[in-house]
Amino acid sequence: MDRAVEAASDFFKLPSETKQEFASDDIRQPVRYGTSLTDGARPSRAFLKHYVHPLSEWMKYWPEKPPTYREDMGKFSAEVRRVALQLMEAILEGLGLGKHYQHDEFERGLQLLQVNCYPKEPEGESAIGLAPHSDHGFLTILLASCPGLEVLDRSTNTWRVVQQPRHVLHVHVGDLMEVLSNGRIKTVVHRAVLNPGEARISMASIHSFVMHEKVSVAKELVDEQDPEKYKESSFSDFLDYVTSNVDKKRMSFLDSLRM
Repeated sequence: MDRAVEAASDFFKLPSETKQEFASDDIRQPVRYGTSLTDGARPSRAFLKHYVHPLSEWMKYWPEKPPTYREDMGKFSAEVRRVALQLMEAILEGLGLGKHYQHDEFERGLQLLQVNCYPKEPEGESAIGLAPHSDHGFLTILLASCPGLEVLDRSTNTWRVVQQPRHVLHVHVGDLMEVLSNGRIKTVVHRAVLNPGEARISMASIHSFVMHEKVSVAKELVDEQDPEKYKESSFSDFLDYVTSNVDKKRMSFLDSLRM
């Protein structure tokens, strides 16, 4: 964990021209660097997104600088994926589907790592580093270097600060889990706020099926009293929706799947 955070931090400290080699507006690029602005001028986040699984296919596209990035981030990603698969088995068992439900689909599934660097909050100001959203996949496993994560409490519609002890992984339920469970498990809406004490590194490992494989409601969870509530979709469908919704004026992707 520590070495992955250090590798991420060292990447964001690289000269701008080095990082810009990975800059792209095409969200389908296997590796993509970019920045976000809070008020049209002040940076709120720098990010590096790249596909992870299988490592043999994607690692060759990752940054070669800093020199330890590929090795340290590769080891971290592989361990996080192992945890995600174990958690999925437990959740599927809890839903009554059995831990081997769609086993092959989960085993070959896509893993996307989103590495973020949030600047220190300006003195006397309060700023959002990443706007409220939910993640597309089944599970997101998040590691952060310091506090800055807030989740929406659905019961009160208020934001709750998430504590960040050292070496703790946060597990977020994503949109696909809500779809698969037919709404029995709800996606986690969350946001990032800038930290007044220090810059924040976070790494979100997002897990879904492979690009074009459809995820649908488990038929075992559908009956007359609990009809199917969501349309099927794939990660590719999600990317298409994001591309066509760049102004973010339409409903969320999950809302677009509700029947």
